[in-house]
Amino acid sequence: MMDLILWRHAEAEDGMPDAKRQLTAKGQKQAQQMGAWLKARLAQNTRILVSPATRTQQTAQALALPFETVAEVGVGASPVSILTAAGWPDASHSVLVIGHQPTIGQLAAFLLCGEEQYWSVKKGAVWWISNRVRQDEMQNVLRCSVAPDML
Repeated sequence: MMDLILWRHAEAEDGMPDAKRQLTAKGQKQAQQMGAWLKARLAQNTRILVSPATRTQQTAQALALPFETVAEVGVGASPVSILTAAGWPDASHSVLVIGHQPTIGQLAAFLLCGEEQYWSVKKGAVWWISNRVRQDEMQNVLRCSVAPDML
């Protein structure tokens, strides 16, 4: 069984260049709240993959755990590139990906429905998906979906 945790970056400023956008005060609060919630639940050996964009780096820093900056989960990434970077579904550890819309929503839809759709994921929200084998069949299971305003 592998856990793949998808975390959309917290609220960021508008503006250009896109890759340099920073978190707003609200976004910093969202990241702190979700970071504390995640830190209490993540397995000790969880691999954390983060987009190079400033807003995702700031979101990750709120978690206060070591992470890897990976272009394959950056702005404009495809669901397939994220799955490949994470080693889904064969990694021997949990993977947390901190990335962007629309890719996070497309990836959640693909894992849970078998096809890419444009699902909306709130800023700062987490989708925790596990895979398992039941009766010789691989299944993906939504363990939880939580937005910062629900904490």
